[in-house]
Amino acid sequence: MNGTSNQGKTERRSFVSRNTNETKIQIALSINGGHVEIKDSILPKKAADIASQATSSQIIDIHTGVGFLDHMIHALAKHSGWSLIVECIGDLHIDDHHTTEDCGIALGEAFKEAVGAVRGVKRFGHGYAPLDEALSRAVVDLSNRPYAVVDLGLKREKIGDLSTEMIPHFLESFAEAARITLHVDCIRGFNDHHRSESAFKALAIALRESLSSNGTNDVPSTKGVLM
Repeated sequence: MNGTSNQGKTERRSFVSRNTNETKIQIALSINGGHVEIKDSILPKKAADIASQATSSQIIDIHTGVGFLDHMIHALAKHSGWSLIVECIGDLHIDDHHTTEDCGIALGEAFKEAVGAVRGVKRFGHGYAPLDEALSRAVVDLSNRPYAVVDLGLKREKIGDLSTEMIPHFLESFAEAARITLHVDCIRGFNDHHRSESAFKALAIALRESLSSNGTNDVPSTKGVLM
């Protein structure tokens, strides 16, 4: 499915299948929410729905095999207003690196495809999100110039089964594949779960703003071209 972003068109959807010797991933994304589905699941059996939610406006179902990663992607989708299904079978018997990195890449590819040509949108977005004592800030540019600066100040080695070093790497992988410029930092907080989750929520708010209408159908660039 090909995504579009022209003002007046409502469909911004994509489906990505990414298979390597390390991971097998399927992603169905609708940036505008609504119904999404994957007809032919790659999951050998349905895992516990720890990161699943269905409402009248969104369907979210995340299965990466890494619980805390599921939780972060769920938060990103929820607060971005996306409907999102992620299925991943990865080489977790080695570690969480390939699964986390490849999920970031595949989600970035799905985002880029769903957005399509950057036209009629604000292009830039920023967001702040608190979670108890933690406060994070995110700023994005749908620039077609992939770059990521991520500073979360995480101290623990792991949160659940996810290595904390992989949390910024997921965001970097997403930005590279989505071809966006991304800055995310946690301003304050002492609980690493809270710091991470507030960062993903801030990113969601920033992405949502960047894709909101600017009232025209123009490319928001002096060059006249973005994606």
